[in-house]
Amino acid sequence: MNVLKTTVVAFGFTASMGVAQDLDLPRQLSWTAYDTGSAGYNQAVAIGAALQDAAGVNLRVLPGKNDVSRTEPLRQGRVEFSATGVGGSFMAQEGVFDFGAENWGPQPIRVLLANNGGAINLAVGVAGDLGIETYADLKGKRVSYIVGAPALNVNTEAYLAYGGLTWDDVERVDFGGFGASWTGLIEGQVDAAFASTNSGKAYEAEAGPRGLFWPPIDPDDTEGFARMQEIAPFFTLNKAKVGATIDGTDGYQGAGYAYPVLTSIAATDEALVYNMTKAMVELFPKYDGNSPGIGGWALDKQNMEWVVPYHEGAIRYFEEVGAWSDTAQAHNDKLVKRQEALAAAWEATKASNPSDWEAAWSEARRKALADGGFSVVF
Repeated sequence: MNVLKTTVVAFGFTASMGVAQDLDLPRQLSWTAYDTGSAGYNQAVAIGAALQDAAGVNLRVLPGKNDVSRTEPLRQGRVEFSATGVGGSFMAQEGVFDFGAENWGPQPIRVLLANNGGAINLAVGVAGDLGIETYADLKGKRVSYIVGAPALNVNTEAYLAYGGLTWDDVERVDFGGFGASWTGLIEGQVDAAFASTNSGKAYEAEAGPRGLFWPPIDPDDTEGFARMQEIAPFFTLNKAKVGATIDGTDGYQGAGYAYPVLTSIAATDEALVYNMTKAMVELFPKYDGNSPGIGGWALDKQNMEWVVPYHEGAIRYFEEVGAWSDTAQAHNDKLVKRQEALAAAWEATKASNPSDWEAAWSEARRKALADGGFSVVF
């Protein structure tokens, strides 16, 4: 491997970090990211520019249209890292949805760093002409369901759960895609749909004849939020400042999740991960502000007790800068054990050669989690 040793000066950090530090990275790195033009892709390009300027490292960004297309090159070793989302991280780890197919299975995903910017929320918006004030008010209303997009629908299900509802309590309206669901809301075919608050479709709905409203998530409603996390544990409470009906206000109290999430697999070289994590943190002042929402990569915004374990290389760096704790380590160890339980269940299911793969894996997966004392989701 052609390794370049360079000196990086970390501006704006504490005294212990604001000194020249050695950074060892290959002359070329490859990431997968979301599709061209997405926030995730644009952020990867901005980070690549900082790497090039500071260290002479060429970051090749490969766009992928879905979770599988972003994760496959990582699994095959064709890229070192993936700037993905909850699908390519948590759902890949869990072996669910596309990753529950017989040619996939639970993946040993590891996190380096995540964008927890918090500028936006990911939420279920409702038509503004219905007088809906809470998610519980969606009972009996028409709620969009995207055919073939379970990773989107689980988010909607989580918001329904917060309101004490299930799909059985609403009228499910099927759409062929995300855009069609929001066109349906604007045109009166459906009453609620899931999106990021800064989605162009959400702005269209705000300006449309029905208007738009985002019901709040009350931080004091711990039982409601617990129901939400039982469905989608990757959600965190967040007050958004950006989005349709939100811009220029005090913000919208709701929920969101990390995006993008920089991942590797467990077998990725520890020193490479250490140096990539170090570069992401110490070059932050160089790329901060160079792409919308990129500020969420800051070290002080990291959630060290998320739903996917951190790589040992990242942990070594966090320990060096005092950002890791015994509590975080215990949490990480439990997540690794969860992955090991899922991997063992997968191998046992494969060996049994079931006639109905989907049903057999679903049952085996849930049993393995329950037997191991882990939370059972999906």
